[in-house]
Parts: sequence; C-alpha cells; structure tokens
Amino acid sequence: MTVAVAPDALNAGDTAWLLVATALVLLMTPALAIFYGGMVRAKSVLNMLMMSFVAIAVVTVVWIAFGYSLAFGGDVGGGLLGDLGSVFMAGTKPTDLHGTVPELLFMAFQLTFAILTVALISGAIADRTRFKAWVLFCAVWVICVYVPLAHWVWGPDGWIAHRLGALDFAGGLVVEINCGAAGMAVALVLGPRIGFKRDPMRPHNLPLVVLGAGLLWFGWFGFNGGSALGANGLAAQALVNTQAAGCTALIGWLAVEKRRDGHATTLGAASGAVAGLVAITPACGVVDLPGAMAIGLVAGVLCSFAVGWKHRFGYDDSLDVVGVHYVGGVVGTLLIGLFAAKDVTGGPAGLLHGGGAELLGKQLVAIVVVSAFSFGVTYTIAKAIDRTIGFRAHADHEQRGLDLAVHAESAYDLTAFAGTKRTPGPTWRPSPKPAEDLDLD
Repeated sequence: MTVAVAPDALNAGDTAWLLVATALVLLMTPALAIFYGGMVRAKSVLNMLMMSFVAIAVVTVVWIAFGYSLAFGGDVGGGLLGDLGSVFMAGTKPTDLHGTVPELLFMAFQLTFAILTVALISGAIADRTRFKAWVLFCAVWVICVYVPLAHWVWGPDGWIAHRLGALDFAGGLVVEINCGAAGMAVALVLGPRIGFKRDPMRPHNLPLVVLGAGLLWFGWFGFNGGSALGANGLAAQALVNTQAAGCTALIGWLAVEKRRDGHATTLGAASGAVAGLVAITPACGVVDLPGAMAIGLVAGVLCSFAVGWKHRFGYDDSLDVVGVHYVGGVVGTLLIGLFAAKDVTGGPAGLLHGGGAELLGKQLVAIVVVSAFSFGVTYTIAKAIDRTIGFRAHADHEQRGLDLAVHAESAYDLTAFAGTKRTPGPTWRPSPKPAEDLDLD
C-alpha cells in the first residue's frame, strides 16, 4: 500500500473504486465474526460475534480521534511515528486529497484495516475472555501496536518501507504477522481454555464457517485491490493474484488433509482458502500470477501443519490465528524476496527474477522486527490489563458459556423443543431435559 504524492486533481474513477473497496473491507469484520462464530462452541458464539462488532466501534473512535494522525501524519520520530496534525481530522476538508482520492476516504479505508486487525486477535482467545477487558484492550492495542507499525510500513518516511526497503503491499506485516504475534501473546497471558487437549472443542456450525470464509474472500478483493489506491492495472493484478492464491492454498490444504487423515474436510477448505488469502496479501501487488499461485500453494500446505502446533507446544490459540495468519503472513512476506517481479513492482526484483538475495534479507529483517515488537508490546498490555481489572473470564462463566453469563442471551433457543408435545410425528418424544441443560457443545 503505497503512499502517493498529492496531485492537482481528484480522479473520479479512483475515488469510486476506493469507496467500494472501503465498504468491502469493512464487510470483512462481520464476515470474520460469522467465520469465528461458527468455529466456537455454541455456548460462546454470541460472545465471539460481539468481540468483532465492538471492535468496529472502539477502533473507529480511536482512529478518528488520533490514530490516523499518528499513523499517517508527517513523520516526527525518524520513521517511527507521525505527528498530531490531523487529530479528529480537524481542518480536513472534503476537497483535500491524498493522491488522487479525498483524504477523508483514505482515512476511512485505512480505518477498516485497523478494525479487522484488532478483530482477528479475538480468535486466539475465544471462549475465555472478559468482555470489558477486551474493549479496553482494543483501544490500547490499536494505539500502542497497530499505529506504530502502520507508520513504519505505510506512513510518510516510515523506516521499514523507506529506509529498510522491505515490501508489504496490503498488510502482511501490519495486519497478518502483527495479529498473529499479538494473538500468541494474549493467549499466553490468558492461558488455555478449561478442558484444552482433554475435551472435544469442535466447530458447532460448519455452514457458518463456510459462509464467513466466503464473505471474507469477497471482501479481500477490496482489501488487496483497494490497496492500489486507484482503478488501474495494479488493482487488477492484485485482484487476480488474490483469487489465484486463495484457490491454490485451498487445494494444497485439502491435499495434505486427504493424505494425512484420509478426508478432505469442509473446515479444511475454508481454512485453506483463508491461508492463501493471508499469504498473498503482502505480495499481491508485487508478484505475477505464477508467483501468486506458488505462494498460495506453499501457504496452504504449511498452514495445514501449523494449526497443530498448539497441541504439540501447549499454547491454546483457540481458532488458529497463529497457525493461519501468522504463518501465512510470514510465508507471503518472505516469499516476496523470491517472487517479486520488476514488471509488477516497477522496482526491486526477487531472487527468482534476477534480483539477488538482498530483498529476501530485507523481508526477513522486517518479519523479525515486527514479530518481536508486536509480541512484546502486546504481552505487556495484556499482562497489565490482567493484573488490574482481570483479562480472563471467571471459571464458572467459561464453563456455563459466555453468551448467557456475560450477554444474558443464547444463540440457540431450544425451549420450543423441550418438554412439549409436537404434531405430526408419532415417533417424536419430548426431551428428558429442560432446555437450559441441553448440551450444545
């Protein structure tokens, strides 16, 4: 996602496309809520939806207030942070431009990225998080972690882009690696769910998972294509690369499942597609189609193995944020160093396109720095919240289900089927249990 120099006039086509792309990326957060909601147990699905939806509200307020200014304002810290010249977007007129589009629109487009990144973290700590602690975490984390990284990679004179020279077209570093490292940090602070590695914790509604994955895929065209900031050939390249990588990753994941487990699963198909979309995000505007297909395939294969690491190493990443988003983000960001094509980037080429190993080294440095910064600062934030107001839900709330315990609601009302007669159907029998005792897990 390059930051363009403001020209003399607004481009109507670029503005129209970015308006659509902004709406598509915003849709990705409700889509993520559905995706995550289907993957958790039935007793916590509403809590999962709420964690994404409240992130929309909290991050929007913080971003407009001063997040955007600190991320994309004029550099004041040697490529580390922006200034406060755009607090509450004061003085920004509808006619003010960022490149060929209104600055207000660019701000809104970037806002949707920040919202989604925060919401992604919730998957690592599903089923066991205090809601008020999550709300506080959203506000603090976006300022202390997301904003600096956005400035480093996409801001004017940000040090990763302009001094190190690493490439991240649409968010491999800022979104995917960032949320994965942060998810690991918060999961370690909270500890594993009650019954982790002992009780089955299968997705309660696979159709919801597939629906959420499909809507995420749809929104990803705005995520990656919109990062060209114009209705142009680069947007088209990003869009087709996104489609290609999602498909090869899906195939790669299912191939691993079939060989390893004997079955190609619906959850695997959805997860594989998301892994490919994650991996192509940093590379979609810098590689050609063969490169995009290779990146997707590698991500689908590696991520299908990575999701099992939590059982081997004992950390409870509930919905595989580390296994899919962190590992997929690393794959895509690192492989830019192999597959970057000068015909696409107009700049540095990867090793396989005659560019040597220099770009590969820069990508590796960026991955290590972003991972360490995100993990370290997030762990500190989460630990501080846990030591003050408490981050982990009460054990009885966790066992009962956060939907009823926290939100006083249930996603599935079975009272119509418990203890009452029903016609027709002579073989039907009333349930021996009241509705509240039915096991929805």
